[in-house]
Amino acid sequence: MTAMTPRPVASRQASSKSYVKFSDNLTGTLQDITKMINEQKETIDSIQEMGIQLTGTFSTLHTLTVKYAGVVNNILDMLLPFMKNIPLVPPKLVELATKIERITQQIIDNSAKTSKTITDIDTGLKTGDVSRLRGYSGELQKMTQAFSAILPEINK
Repeated sequence: MTAMTPRPVASRQASSKSYVKFSDNLTGTLQDITKMINEQKETIDSIQEMGIQLTGTFSTLHTLTVKYAGVVNNILDMLLPFMKNIPLVPPKLVELATKIERITQQIIDNSAKTSKTITDIDTGLKTGDVSRLRGYSGELQKMTQAFSAILPEINK
């Protein structure tokens, strides 16, 4: 039995055509993206920090609004029946008190949903969860529309 000797592998001839490798293109692109992110890091981080601060401010304002809306609503719930039955109370005052009671009730009714949205956005900002934040963009628009709808009622 004869021992097998390995045969030399024929070397591959480089093609005479020149081409750009996909990996080179992707590496260059990724390096460009990394460079842009690093150049804008301070701005990106500042925007995130501002979002966190705005969420905290909005949360505090929401808590304050709901607390005092509840106080006003409770007072009006007790006073409105008396106001409606006392002939000396002008009808415009009864109408205004009724409108204010309806507005405070809307604020109270939306409180839980608003609190959840604020908490989830704050968590998304603090954890860097972009997909979570993206999901709340439409929710914030709806909240803004709901609050804006209340404003004309106050001015009537």
